[in-house]
Amino acid sequence: MSGGDRGAALVARLALERHPEGGWFKRIHTSAHALDTAHGARARVTSIHYLLTVDEPRGRLHRNRSDILHYLQGGGPVEYLLLDEADGTLRRVVLGHDVGQQLFLFVPGGIWKASRLIGDADHALVSEAVVPGFDFADHAFADLALLERFPQHRELLALFVRR
Repeated sequence: MSGGDRGAALVARLALERHPEGGWFKRIHTSAHALDTAHGARARVTSIHYLLTVDEPRGRLHRNRSDILHYLQGGGPVEYLLLDEADGTLRRVVLGHDVGQQLFLFVPGGIWKASRLIGDADHALVSEAVVPGFDFADHAFADLALLERFPQHRELLALFVRR
């Protein structure tokens, strides 16, 4: 099965939809219990499947107020770029099955992140748990103005900003 076929098979099997960040997703859990936050009530936790494929190999640069735990379920490797707006540091983390790669990634709320398939990866299936639960009101996409603030990372991160 080719990479495109494998991705298409996972999209169908898991009933995934296009994600505004790029790639594919499906919410698989929303806690019935809520938390009061400074921005309103949120589910205690939500979870999604998130898939990158050869046809959708990148996730746009974005941030969320909530903490997010990422678990590689299959495929990869997939690289995450994590920009800390407070000090301008850019960290790269690779989720994969080889030595030196991780199967799990924690991203604290407020950190900008982007993702992309690397190497010869034809897909990466990642499950995410968001605490407190995901709400689009807590989400923001990066724009070119953010890149102007961090010229040292502009060339790389421009690949992940929609114009």
